[in-house]
Amino acid sequence: MQIATHSEISEVLCALELGISASELHGSLSGYLCAGGLARAASWLHELALDEVEDAIEGAPEREILDRLFAGCTAELEDPELSFGLMLPDDETPMPERAVALVDWCRGFLGGLGLSGADLEHGLSAEAQEIVADLARIAATRFDQDPGDEEDENAYAEVVEYVRVGTMLLHNELARAPRGVTRH
Repeated sequence: MQIATHSEISEVLCALELGISASELHGSLSGYLCAGGLARAASWLHELALDEVEDAIEGAPEREILDRLFAGCTAELEDPELSFGLMLPDDETPMPERAVALVDWCRGFLGGLGLSGADLEHGLSAEAQEIVADLARIAATRFDQDPGDEEDENAYAEVVEYVRVGTMLLHNELARAPRGVTRH
């Protein structure tokens, strides 16, 4: 099964007039799964409190694309080769749009962590606590509408890589923890 792309997910969400971006949806799913949230292909949208999305795609051909999103995200997080990647617009997209998508992804990720039931107050290593705090700072960031330059491109790439690696560290720490230790 081919992994769903940012543009495919964006088209589905736009066509259905849903108020969530592809990046935010992927971030929500990633956060939920990273923290050990129990989701199944048939119910993950409900688990993420996205019943309006679930209702909009019930029986629709778009369901297959969202099923690919779930399968791809799950497989990438579990991949020992660390293939996980953030679902963001491609490099041809103007920098301001990519920056907003990164903010959306981090906002979604933090929401997914919260919905998972993971206890983020206790049981996290200092490094994991710092990553969660950094993601919160990114999620609260506002960017200029400046098209950006090479320095901005490099900074953006570094932040994306930090978030990607941080996500995998959180997944390693939270998803594999004994249930009574990091969850309510």
